[in-house]
Amino acid sequence: MSDTRRRVKVYTLNEDRQWDDRGTGHVSSTYVERLKGMSLLVRAESDGSLLLESKINPNTAYQKQQDTLIVWSEAENYDLALSFQEKAGCDEIWEKICQVQGKDPSVEVTQDLIESEEEHIEEMPETSPLIDLPTCELNKLEEIADLVTSVLSSPIRREKLALALENEGYIKKLLQLFQVCENLENTEGLHHLYEIIRGILFLNKATLFEVMFSDECIMDVVGCLEYDPSLAQPKRHREFLTKTAKFKEVIPITDSELRQKIHQTYRVQYIQDIILPTPSVFEENFLSTLTSFIFFNKVEIVSMLQEDEKFLSEVFAQLTDEATDDDKRCELVNFFKEFCAFSQTLQPQNRDAFFKTLAKLGILPALEIVMGMDDLQVRSAATDIFSYLVEFSPSMVREFVMQEAQQSDDDILLINVVIEQMICDTDPELGGAVQLMGLLRTLIDPENMLATANKTEKSEFLNFFYNHCMHVLTAPLLANTSEDKCEKDAVVGTTKSNTVCPDNYQTAQLLALILELLTFCVEHHTYHIKNYIMNKDLLRRVLVLMNSKHTFLALCALRFMRRIIGLKDEFYNRYITKGNLFEPVINALLDNGTRYNLLNSAVIELFEFIRVEDIKSLIAHIVENFYNALESIEYVQTFKGLKTKYEQEKDRQNQKLNSVPSILRSNRFRRDARALEEDEEMWFNEDEEEEGEAVVPPIEKSKQEDDFPDSYEKFMETKKAKESEDKENLPKRTSAGGFKFTFSHSASAANGANGANSKSMAAQTSPASSNGSSSKNTTLTTTVTATKGSLVGLVDYPDDEDDDEEEEASPRKRPRLGS
Repeated sequence: MSDTRRRVKVYTLNEDRQWDDRGTGHVSSTYVERLKGMSLLVRAESDGSLLLESKINPNTAYQKQQDTLIVWSEAENYDLALSFQEKAGCDEIWEKICQVQGKDPSVEVTQDLIESEEEHIEEMPETSPLIDLPTCELNKLEEIADLVTSVLSSPIRREKLALALENEGYIKKLLQLFQVCENLENTEGLHHLYEIIRGILFLNKATLFEVMFSDECIMDVVGCLEYDPSLAQPKRHREFLTKTAKFKEVIPITDSELRQKIHQTYRVQYIQDIILPTPSVFEENFLSTLTSFIFFNKVEIVSMLQEDEKFLSEVFAQLTDEATDDDKRCELVNFFKEFCAFSQTLQPQNRDAFFKTLAKLGILPALEIVMGMDDLQVRSAATDIFSYLVEFSPSMVREFVMQEAQQSDDDILLINVVIEQMICDTDPELGGAVQLMGLLRTLIDPENMLATANKTEKSEFLNFFYNHCMHVLTAPLLANTSEDKCEKDAVVGTTKSNTVCPDNYQTAQLLALILELLTFCVEHHTYHIKNYIMNKDLLRRVLVLMNSKHTFLALCALRFMRRIIGLKDEFYNRYITKGNLFEPVINALLDNGTRYNLLNSAVIELFEFIRVEDIKSLIAHIVENFYNALESIEYVQTFKGLKTKYEQEKDRQNQKLNSVPSILRSNRFRRDARALEEDEEMWFNEDEEEEGEAVVPPIEKSKQEDDFPDSYEKFMETKKAKESEDKENLPKRTSAGGFKFTFSHSASAANGANGANSKSMAAQTSPASSNGSSSKNTTLTTTVTATKGSLVGLVDYPDDEDDDEEEEASPRKRPRLGS
């Protein structure tokens, strides 16, 4: 046997009933001492490694299909197939198998005897003649139906019936009777024909399928299957296939074989999915060959189309041509969607070649055009195609968008088009937005980014993403949490200030999706997202959403903060304490009252984490600023535990101080301001946590965000001048016994010091206690300082002449922190 005849592909059937390619090699049949018998061996043509070693078991059922396939099962859920390059090679191996099993090579299946057959083994010897079929006449249809139905339980009788049907050309005679019965309106005969054709399909024979699914016979087969005896009226499957289902050639297909294969595959898939009833647990293996028939047809179709470069080039040319009308472009996109769906049947190496062909022809620039179209169906199909590409190779997509950024504006970058589609999804449930968010997450996931000796994809792509795309992603979040918008749209009479507006369900869902993606960034992009959060004061804007009437959105905002604190990064901790960003969290806890719900548990878990991990800077900030508001919460010991940790740390510091000679005390623990400044500068100059990730420059200011600062440097310039003011902002006991806080929800007042326009308000609150009642009421005086022009230690904001007027128009009415 020549090398070509020996060449085979080895397939195994996976859990999804799809064939997986295990490799290409050369097959031989030889005696294997270890297995004690004749065995099939397949050695890889690439390196000679053993792809398959399978003993030819005398009781194993082997099937020969389509002249070049041998299929069998070695265990209950382990199916194997050998696909031969040439029919001659298949015939020779089949003869070896039949020789071991003592079978005639003319059969196309060998079956193990089951108990019911062992009882009749004497009356059905292997040399018995084929089943005698009744003559194909109208008055014999009931007898034929009974015969076909009776053999389905016996593998050997199924094989003998299949051979008889094949040898006598019986199927075509049955289909001629169908036409006669339909013309005579012979309902009883049509019902019998339904049972006969359905039974023949369940014989699971590829050679019979080739006859039944030929152009000459397939519509009559569909016609027979319309007359199900259990239905009062026959179905109209042929009418659907011939009139409703229209085959559209977006580009004329000149290959008649390809066109015929496409028609056949669609119709056979329709028979399997629509016409045939769902097989019972006893019938689920009856149609395995039908599944294989469809699978190999799809492989052929994709291969034939892929090889026709002229056809694909014409499709891409029309898809990207501005002169192409919308209907035509919609058809082209749907064609590519179907094409990509078919490609999933290819084996990994073939699928790799397929997508590389599409990339070379320009699939990504074409998608960029169609994803921005107004037609919802076109955008949906383009999104599905994009998902296939991202799933196949995120790196290929990333490489394209980074090259594109050198030639195009940010607005038309492919990733920004995807983000805009996510933001503008009109579906009330945001189904498309959820899909796109998943694709974005895959693209920005460092786990699937490549690192080579010459370049680091992670560093390059994240630099690109944060400079060119992040402002588009966060735009809805920043727009819906701006001070002007929130105060302008605040609900009159509400107990919550700065209500998120518009606070409708769809907007809340979108913001939740964006927060989920940003939370992912906090976990996986430590340096880049840290730079962005601090430059844009992002956490403060996110925490505005703690006021949302939608609890799921408030929880998303809280989760974002929890991930930041979970990093235990002192730069983040200093940012949180300087900006007094625990205030909206604690306000949300107190506003929640005695309700025992997810929000309550999530907030308490946040503080419990801080206590357990002993994050000293945060513990000191919480106890010094908020303990009097929280000490009455006794149904958990979290806050008392924080106080205990704080006092223990204070005692330790005092003991250290006392152990130092008095002459050194004044300077022993004094931190040189210049040293502190140098330490903070180092953060911007060091690689990210020794991961080898290159340092990115500060985030570029986009035209949508002119009101945001460009760098962290102004923090260094104003730090010394503001330190004395920060001390004044600490809570101090007032003559009334309350605590005076100088902080505000607004960004400009959070760290404000000496603004000229300050207003003070007093509010009462009843902190939640373990028995659900207020243990004590005190007055907490909160000074809201509307300072112009600076967010101390973080960023600078431009002056806004309307700040004072809006502050007066929207006074805080919600209960604030109580002690």
